[in-house]
Amino acid sequence: MATLLSMTGCGEAHCAQDGISYSLEIRAFNNRYFKASIKLPETLQFLEERVEKALRSELGRGSVIYQLRVRDQRAAAAYGVNVAALQAYVDQISRARLPEGVSAAVDLGTLAALPGVCQPPEPDEDFRQQQAAIIDRLTREALAHLVAMRLREGEALRADLRGHCDGIRAQLQLVEQRVPDVVVLYQERLAARVNTLLEESRLQLEADALAREVALYADRCDVTEEITRLRSHLDQFLAACDSGDQVGRKLDFLAQEMLREANTIGSKSNDVRIVQAIVEIKSLVDRLKEQVQNVA
Repeated sequence: MATLLSMTGCGEAHCAQDGISYSLEIRAFNNRYFKASIKLPETLQFLEERVEKALRSELGRGSVIYQLRVRDQRAAAAYGVNVAALQAYVDQISRARLPEGVSAAVDLGTLAALPGVCQPPEPDEDFRQQQAAIIDRLTREALAHLVAMRLREGEALRADLRGHCDGIRAQLQLVEQRVPDVVVLYQERLAARVNTLLEESRLQLEADALAREVALYADRCDVTEEITRLRSHLDQFLAACDSGDQVGRKLDFLAQEMLREANTIGSKSNDVRIVQAIVEIKSLVDRLKEQVQNVA
């Protein structure tokens, strides 16, 4: 039996190499479409498109938060000072006209925090490629953990979905068994009412007139096609759960179709038992619709 994937999950991956430590976390949430929030250090921004492609390929749809933290303890990682930018700030401050009594003294720490004064080192191409390979490996590892978690949650989801489907099937069987009795009961009530009226008015009614009225009633409340379609949607729903594909949208569509057929059956019926069964079916379908929002 193929597995069902939940849309929620979390995966992590960590490593340290050549004085640099990497920590990656990927989290996935419900969304009808694919939406990625990728948070990379400034020096690794060039990998954003590559990372998004890997996420989209593996996850298909859903909201994804990809967060990579890098701690570089190498001496080569020290920020450089842009002397020209620093001098420009100093010149502007020295030329500024300050109110009387206000000091123009500025410490180096304040100057260093100004935009453009301190700049990260520019990595060479070999170093960039080395980091890209590391990030690729971490991404695959974190995605594998995330997918494993989605599989575990998917199995629990499938068990719940199958339980609701079993409940729908049981209620549908009650409806199917009850429909013929409804016509018979209507015929008996109608015959009793007509006989009472005829006795009081001393009129006569052709025998086939009653049969025609019962036939019309049976036609109006006939739900055979709706029951057949609902059962077909139910079978397709269960088959999709076991298909192993990304079936969230298909399951949502089938649940909507089941609800539509149940509403039609309910609108054609005025029997209390059938109405009660339809109310239960609609309640179970609503639970299906809620849960399939978390299916990939």
